[in-house]
Amino acid sequence: MTERPVPLGLWVRVMREYIFRRLLLVPVTLLLVSFLVFALSRMIPGDIVDIMFEQKGYAKDKEEMREKLGLNKPIHVQYVVWVGDILRGNWGESLWNREPVLREIGKRWPVTMELGFMALIIAMVMAIPIGVFSAIRQDSLRDYALRSYSIAMLSIPAFWLAIMIILVPTVWFPSWRGAPPFVPFMEDPLKNLRIMVVPAFCLGAAMSGTTMRMIRTMMLEVLRQDYIRTAWAKGLREAVLIPRHAVKNALIPVMTLIGAQMMILIGGSVLIEEIFGLPGLGRHMFHSIMQRDYPMVSGINLLLATAVVFLNLIIDISYAYIDPRIRYR
Repeated sequence: MTERPVPLGLWVRVMREYIFRRLLLVPVTLLLVSFLVFALSRMIPGDIVDIMFEQKGYAKDKEEMREKLGLNKPIHVQYVVWVGDILRGNWGESLWNREPVLREIGKRWPVTMELGFMALIIAMVMAIPIGVFSAIRQDSLRDYALRSYSIAMLSIPAFWLAIMIILVPTVWFPSWRGAPPFVPFMEDPLKNLRIMVVPAFCLGAAMSGTTMRMIRTMMLEVLRQDYIRTAWAKGLREAVLIPRHAVKNALIPVMTLIGAQMMILIGGSVLIEEIFGLPGLGRHMFHSIMQRDYPMVSGINLLLATAVVFLNLIIDISYAYIDPRIRYR
């Protein structure tokens, strides 16, 4: 007995209720995240007052400096003041150069987004064809070779690959100077892309291993379905059957994995940006942590966490729209 299709009006109402319930969780999640971000940044070993007093010494003693920086109040009072300022659109200033946090984020956010977007494209270009080909040639010599590649990509960290790309050429080319200085995209688009493609390849290659294995697994499951066997029996050509009927259905569960990897790319490019000298959010957060710049660390982490929360919400909603088998009660 076949399942009756859900009426469009009922499906829209169910989806509306689901989206409303998810939106109600966003403020609670962000409030919890803000507390964790604020508390963890203050738990970093070391005291910024000691560091600044030794390097700058623009106060007579440390207590006066602590008062100037606003760190003399209890931690819970500092948190309430910080949240109130965030809600009013004031994310604070750097304790070192007094630059507004939002201005610093605005200057570096495009670099991190460009790096993540290029890495995602490279990963998909590598993973989708390899995963599909490996599935339709299951247990062949080429399948074993491609599966070995995916295992290698799973085993090699992106930062190690980046270091090798910079260091290995120096063995044969002593004049090799490593990563070139960063050039903004609006200043010279072609030069910017030439600079960004190598770090994006390091991130994308490391990400492609997991995606390729997922695509291969889902393709094998789809190829065993009855409608695929019927299409084979009717003589449908492979060039039509695979991309039109098999790949489309196999990619639906992969969206969840891609979404999770996009979240990793948002905040996981710290080492890559540092190795290649890219002025992105990851590198700036790393230096802010080393300097114990609490407002900057808290602001960057809060922004990244907010992006992850909304990205996860968008993925869940789009997944429900794409896959008609899902029913949210």
